[in-house]
Amino acid sequence: MTVTLATFMEVLDSSIANVALPHIAGGLGSTQDEATWVLTAYLVANAIILPAGAYMTTFIGRKKFYMICVALFGVSSMLCGLAPSLPILVFCRILQGAGGGGLAPSEQAILADTFPPEKRGQAFAMYGLAVVVAPAIGPTLGGYITDRFDWRWIFFLNIPICLLSLFLTSRIVEDPPYVKKQVEETQRGGMKLDFTGFALLGLTFGSLEFLLDKGQEDDWFSSHIITFFAIVCVVAFVFMIYWELRQLRIGHRPIINLTLFKRRNFAISFLLMFVLGFALYGTTVLIPQFVQTLLGYTAELAGLVLSPAGFIMMAMMPVVGFLSGKVDARKLIGFGFFMLTSALIEMHTLNLGVSYGYLAFLRIFQASGLAFLFIPINTIAYIGVKQSENNDVSGLTNLARNVGGSCGTAFMATMLLRRTAAHENNMVRNLTTANPAFNSQVDALKGAFGKGFQAVHSAQAYIYNQLHRQASMLAYLDIIQYLAVFCACMIPLLFLIPRPPKHASRSAGH
Repeated sequence: MTVTLATFMEVLDSSIANVALPHIAGGLGSTQDEATWVLTAYLVANAIILPAGAYMTTFIGRKKFYMICVALFGVSSMLCGLAPSLPILVFCRILQGAGGGGLAPSEQAILADTFPPEKRGQAFAMYGLAVVVAPAIGPTLGGYITDRFDWRWIFFLNIPICLLSLFLTSRIVEDPPYVKKQVEETQRGGMKLDFTGFALLGLTFGSLEFLLDKGQEDDWFSSHIITFFAIVCVVAFVFMIYWELRQLRIGHRPIINLTLFKRRNFAISFLLMFVLGFALYGTTVLIPQFVQTLLGYTAELAGLVLSPAGFIMMAMMPVVGFLSGKVDARKLIGFGFFMLTSALIEMHTLNLGVSYGYLAFLRIFQASGLAFLFIPINTIAYIGVKQSENNDVSGLTNLARNVGGSCGTAFMATMLLRRTAAHENNMVRNLTTANPAFNSQVDALKGAFGKGFQAVHSAQAYIYNQLHRQASMLAYLDIIQYLAVFCACMIPLLFLIPRPPKHASRSAGH
């Protein structure tokens, strides 16, 4: 619970500010597009620090690194709340993202070291509450605070939680012997920070997050800026892989431990965690956008569609944590993806007359599947891993979830626009005066808009507006179908994960 507090706060901050963007833009005298940098700055800084946490731990120790991240997150949250202009707010969000990037991996590594392998599922249940439930309730909480108080309280809310987390961590958490030994060896050997590795890491994941966040807004590769960052990302990634492997060959500590991908368990769990992030964050964006743009829901009511699912996950996580110590993790993951795929197939029945209750039910159905994924995937990732590599595993699995979430969000935005345009092009062919059905519909409607040419024009505009809504509805259904296929394709991968010998995981890392 001690380390979960800060992680819950950090993951919550990745989604809570979304609904407050119009208020932030208005309060700081900027446009809505300019205000989106508040989100982009946080995601870029967060993505850079996520995989580097294990490396930093070898220099200063995990407890100290974690407390520095909590303190940085708290101070930057206060500065965000006090920011007098958008550029200052964006800068403070960069600091906040950097501080937040070290929280989730550190907590996961602390739990992995504190609990034996057979009890990790129950420990990861608490961690799962922070990572999976926070995005579900973030928009609702953000809308409530913004509507009833002020957008600045979204950031001020973090300060007491940070102070409590710092106090509890200083009293309860201690570094395990192997971490202390790593720090001593690093200091004794005179190891220096790998600035080249950090630069390549920053260019790779910073560019990736930027182009995923801004790609659709700038029409992807039609924009020279997006093309430039895509090239930077690919080139930096290739050089980063080369550099990290070189560091291993000459006996230096790499920032990213690529040798973990030699283990089939870890490689598959990394992919599964990416898909989990893709589905979780993608649907968290998809559903509120659907109900607000097509059904006319307010931001707060849209958030309430997601909230019941958050409570269901809170109830199910401890159950899944208990089962993970009793049931083969592969079976739990298979059941989770089956449930998630079934929920997405059921969502394909959505229409413009759907009720709030049915939407909430569908989200709860999804949440039931998501609850069975997070804990077992993490459990599998640690099988056969040395205890000294726990920090590396936690950093990379969290990176997979975050990048998956960014890809899912970018995928939703891109496909929604393109599939809507495709359906409109197909449907608009029938909106001609040569079509008797179209003419009769115009005649039936123009009486409601007065007389003469203006009435005809208004009736045609009304019909086109309805066509656009139907095209958007079909686009949402297409996206849901793609997601269902994507999730279903993960189930066969489970057969590639070898069954661990009895008690093998117990000895791994201990």
